Amino acid sequence: MTVASSSSLPRIDEHAVLVDAGLDATWAACQRVVDGSFGSVGRTARLLGCEDTTASGPRPLATGSTLPGFHVESADPKRMLALAGGHRFSDYALIFRLEGTGDGATTVRAETRARFPGVKGGIYKTLVIRTRGHVLVTRRLLKAMKRRAERT
Repeated sequence: MTVASSSSLPRIDEHAVLVDAGLDATWAACQRVVDGSFGSVGRTARLLGCEDTTASGPRPLATGSTLPGFHVESADPKRMLALAGGHRFSDYALIFRLEGTGDGATTVRAETRARFPGVKGGIYKTLVIRTRGHVLVTRRLLKAMKRRAERT
């Protein structure tokens, strides 16, 4: 299985949070939250037939690092963390973009891109996207980043 590049995938949605912390603290929080959030999904990643099923590579996350279900396609410190992955029902990407607001705060945007080929892909899309389960998980990640960054 070859995972598509995130830029070639159709856009699904985007969510954002304003973090009352600078880029350094927010980037560190983004790294820690993402790395810590996918450690327990290895079994699910194997069941779905994900290309990446374990955590490996450099820490903090860098281009080429892996998490269950994802590999780090790009890590541009204090700017963007792009995760990509794929399994038998979908190719997908989750891209976090950080932008300083000029007043010491940071906006974090989480963009999801995905393709769901075939009938089974359509069923999977219904289960993950149309039930809004994906929205809840994405918002939870953003809230965790906000809490962690604002504590520092």
